Amino acid sequence: MDELGTPSRRLPPQLTAEERRENLRKAQQARTERAEVKNLISQNLISIFDAINDPRDSIQRMKVLDLLESIPGVGPARAELVMEKKKISFSRRIAGLGPHQLRSLYKEAGIMKVDPRRGSLIVMSGPGGVGKSTITQFLKSDPRFWVSISATTREPRSNERDGVDYFFVTENKFDQMVSKNEFLEWAQFAGARYGTPRTPVDEWRDLGKHVLLEIEIEGARQIRASDPSAMLIFIAPPSWEELQARLAGRGTDSPERRAARLALAEEEMAAAGEFDHTIVNDQVEGVVSRMVSLATAEGERPI
Repeated sequence: MDELGTPSRRLPPQLTAEERRENLRKAQQARTERAEVKNLISQNLISIFDAINDPRDSIQRMKVLDLLESIPGVGPARAELVMEKKKISFSRRIAGLGPHQLRSLYKEAGIMKVDPRRGSLIVMSGPGGVGKSTITQFLKSDPRFWVSISATTREPRSNERDGVDYFFVTENKFDQMVSKNEFLEWAQFAGARYGTPRTPVDEWRDLGKHVLLEIEIEGARQIRASDPSAMLIFIAPPSWEELQARLAGRGTDSPERRAARLALAEEEMAAAGEFDHTIVNDQVEGVVSRMVSLATAEGERPI
């Protein structure tokens, strides 16, 4: 507020001439990229899901309505009807589409002129302390990927949400899912059971997303048996000494617990030869780039 108590308005930042030129250049580039994507859709060379999974910010900021209008034979009127039917705001941008909206667009009759390439199933494993969770967090923000959510019989913690952190199910429900072969893999740990539901993995792959599973070695072996097309990636430390240092850095572990972790890590390192690819985690950005490259190449292969 000013000295009279009147709310003051914040003035927009003053840009230099060079900053204004750079902003104009970026805006023109974004318009060009969006126009190219819409042109490819209009020629049936790519599907709307190729655009939805495009990681470029310019495409993620494109309005869904503009995307639908570019499909041959759809046009503005029909595009608006689809948006209303699916309860999607006319101002919604690609990056703001939720999973239910994506699935409903996929099922919309006549809207799919070119089927999306089926996404890859990427199974990432490696010893504890190697940095798998950090890699997963990077890939969560990439629109080309969906990180699989496990089902578990344990009780949710106060900060956990069903369907976001885990699918929380009863012991009876878990038994039913096992008997119906609804898991790609499952295991018991610390008195609870955990498993990877098959249906959402298949649904997201059908939408062209690369599905990432961050699981233990035994789970990776189960995936290999249940879905031979899965790509298994082993994340290795730069050296055994560095892995020891990372595990020792977890100050909450007792000496006995630390020794047990190291013994388990030795067993896990010995399993690296069972995987399709081994990537050394000496730089997270480099690992993520390599995984994106492998997933993209895998997803474009004929199935």
